[in-house]
Amino acid sequence: MDRVTEAFAWPARDPVWVSKVVVIGLILLIPVVGTINGIGWMLAALDRVRSGQDGLPPSNLGYLGRGFPLFLVLLVYGLAIGVIAGLVYLPAVLIFVHEGRGSASAAAVSGAVLLSLLSFSLATLGTLALNFAMPSIVLATERGGIAGGLRVLKVVSAARTSIAASLVAGLMLIAASFIGSVGIVACGVGALFSTAYSLAMQAWIVHCFEQGSSPAKAV
Repeated sequence: MDRVTEAFAWPARDPVWVSKVVVIGLILLIPVVGTINGIGWMLAALDRVRSGQDGLPPSNLGYLGRGFPLFLVLLVYGLAIGVIAGLVYLPAVLIFVHEGRGSASAAAVSGAVLLSLLSFSLATLGTLALNFAMPSIVLATERGGIAGGLRVLKVVSAARTSIAASLVAGLMLIAASFIGSVGIVACGVGALFSTAYSLAMQAWIVHCFEQGSSPAKAV
């Protein structure tokens, strides 16, 4: 289990990792463009992990082309989850509006509440599923472009090839996301640092999945 900590430690092996992470964090402030560049920087970090290098990629705005295909793929998956959850939630809203105009029916309101809970559950489960499928999505997009990343059946098949690796990688990605959100607690300032750091962590986690083993056993 000692190797699990490598996801947290690898980015800090670069002697100037702090400045690189801060610069990428500042770039992330740019709407949309910053996110695309951050994804591309994560993929460049993945290349370095594959080659055995400890240093993080240079921190600049030169990763837009690299990050755009994966950004678009993830956007499509995210929108799909949102649409599915929204289709369930919309009837609940209509019921609430209708019942709010007159004497509310307990049965109708209860049904609307259940639909709201179901919508929230679908969104949560969809987000979790996306986390567990993320390594497969990243690799499929790298190999087959946008079309490859959107081949749902192949992505699912790749994720199911090693259930243990997918589960551990998914949990590690959730942990990385948590690291990225920790900075928000610090009035948003720390988010610049922690979000970029979590992107570097994601590169290590994806590489571990790529090797066909869990991060705990990766070399």
